[in-house]
Amino acid sequence: MSLITRIEGRDPKAPTLLLMGHTDVVPVTLSGWKRDPFAAELVDGIVWGRGAVDMLNLTSTMAVATRRLATSGWRPRGTLIYLAVADEEAGGFLGAGHLVEHHADAVKCDYVITESGGVPIPTKAGHTLKVTVGEKGGNWRRLVVHGTPGHGSRPFKTDNALVTAAKVVQRLAEYRPKARILDAWRGYVQSLTLEPGLTEALTDPDRVYDAVCDLDNLALAREAHACTHTTFSPNIAHGGTKVNVIPDRVDIDVDIRSLPGVEQHEVEAMIKEALGPLASRVTVESPSDRRRGGTVSPTDTPLIAAIRRVTRRMMPDSTVVPAITTGGTDAKFFRWKGIPAYGFGLHSLRIPYTEYPVMFHGHNERVDTESLKLSAMMWEALCREFLG
Repeated sequence: MSLITRIEGRDPKAPTLLLMGHTDVVPVTLSGWKRDPFAAELVDGIVWGRGAVDMLNLTSTMAVATRRLATSGWRPRGTLIYLAVADEEAGGFLGAGHLVEHHADAVKCDYVITESGGVPIPTKAGHTLKVTVGEKGGNWRRLVVHGTPGHGSRPFKTDNALVTAAKVVQRLAEYRPKARILDAWRGYVQSLTLEPGLTEALTDPDRVYDAVCDLDNLALAREAHACTHTTFSPNIAHGGTKVNVIPDRVDIDVDIRSLPGVEQHEVEAMIKEALGPLASRVTVESPSDRRRGGTVSPTDTPLIAAIRRVTRRMMPDSTVVPAITTGGTDAKFFRWKGIPAYGFGLHSLRIPYTEYPVMFHGHNERVDTESLKLSAMMWEALCREFLG
């Protein structure tokens, strides 16, 4: 179920802004948590729980800001829509995707803000705040590895699909597609004021992979690799029917994330190149309705300018910088329709920026109450500034 509410603007020519947060969360492994992930415990100014940063913190603060605006008697020029949407963690096609395709009038807007961004990254010049302007394309594939069944007691020179699958997984893990440098990545790296030479290396398609390999900062290394390459991650394997039967089929589910600008035929070519001589042993399957490219929104819009003005007032030493997110969000459904969509929020310095990537879909997810306060205040100020 998704919830939509709106504050109608008085000027039909003024822009409509949609604040969108998802309400679903991913599963947990209880043994890895220090506290109950579904108790929302508040301890020393920290709220613990699944979804605390992905993204119920923003969903809730958007709701608080919308309610404050509505009860204040605010009559804006432009229209504000608040959308609490289902299904994002399962791809979003039954949530935001369904609304965009089947209830377009209810979510018709000029701009969208959703996750992720706004975590202060310390630099020599102050704090960098990422505003997400694009994301990679989700191109999941199932690779079906074929073999010949036989008796497990006589394995010599058999056509064991599991053995072949092991080689396929290894090839996928070692595959290195060519790097691509996006404008948003280049600008983001430049804003970090890294040590001499590193900025140039991380924005050079011929040097970025070696630079990533040499980085001591693992979080930056993973981000740099994912933001400059189409990535292949074999994450699930199923095969075999009985321990004494040589398997004739193994399914490998691969998370492929393509950079914006990479076409579907290029993804197919990469898969074939990664498999090499094993390609003839593999059938590639994919859900055709969910196989889409990456998306990018323009960075010179009035909304981005308003975000910069508001955050500068609230965090004077901050600089808002466009960036690409390596994960997927519901923003893609609106970008596919030509609607600029961004990811933002505003966080305090209480939790170091290096801990956020670990918390997304990880253990001990948490958010501080000061960040919740800042985000709620920022949403309200932004709506008043942008919508009038």
